[in-house]
Amino acid sequence: MKEQEVKSYQRKTQRDYSLAFKLEIVDAVEKGELTYKQAQLRYGIQGRSTVLIWLRKHGRLDWKESEAMKKDTPNKKIRELEKKLKRLEQEKEVLNRAIDIADSQLNTDIRKKYLSLLSEATDQAQSKNGEPLDL
Repeated sequence: MKEQEVKSYQRKTQRDYSLAFKLEIVDAVEKGELTYKQAQLRYGIQGRSTVLIWLRKHGRLDWKESEAMKKDTPNKKIRELEKKLKRLEQEKEVLNRAIDIADSQLNTDIRKKYLSLLSEATDQAQSKNGEPLDL
């Protein structure tokens, strides 16, 4: 008959790591040789955030924000860009209304209409010279 192996659960206790060991891990992660999770697995570091804490405490890079570890999903980026587009369209609408109001109250032509100005200039030049202009 087969013998059944019974694996007993061994409770892991908190370990104290030397400062030199911590600095070695931090240096390897900051150089890009390992990710913090790879260092955790390779060296048997038990805590999930232990290496991150070391990076914040002893590292030369700014690990407080941890932006390098967070990656924006494409959907999140699309939502942010859609919000920005909507806001810019609203700003454009407000500015156009302000120009229209200023034009009507001040009897001016603030908004430049290049095509109409261009056609007027070509008409005037043609009438002076009597020849059509090549554009």
